Amino acid sequence: MAQTGAPSGGELGLMNLLFPIILIGAFYFLLIRPQTKRAKEHKQMVDALKKGDEIVSGGGVLGRITEVGENFVQVEIAENVQIRIQKQSVSSLMPKGTYKGTL
Repeated sequence: MAQTGAPSGGELGLMNLLFPIILIGAFYFLLIRPQTKRAKEHKQMVDALKKGDEIVSGGGVLGRITEVGENFVQVEIAENVQIRIQKQSVSSLMPKGTYKGTL
């Protein structure tokens, strides 16, 4: 006996194809797009670093930039104590006055 009311092969194939497309779209808007936006903002921040900016490094070191090079910045972390770190390791800019310069 022939079954009636069964979905045709075209409708079933469309439903099987629609789910992965929706899944890829969700991954793009929820994961990939925000990550690329954060990376772009970080690159802009790193490119705009200048002498006198107060920063926090990726390791949590707070200091004031005393010299900016092509790949590295020199940061004063205490009076007469300076370190050189990679620009990419700067995690955030702090408001002026956060770093006092003394322990």
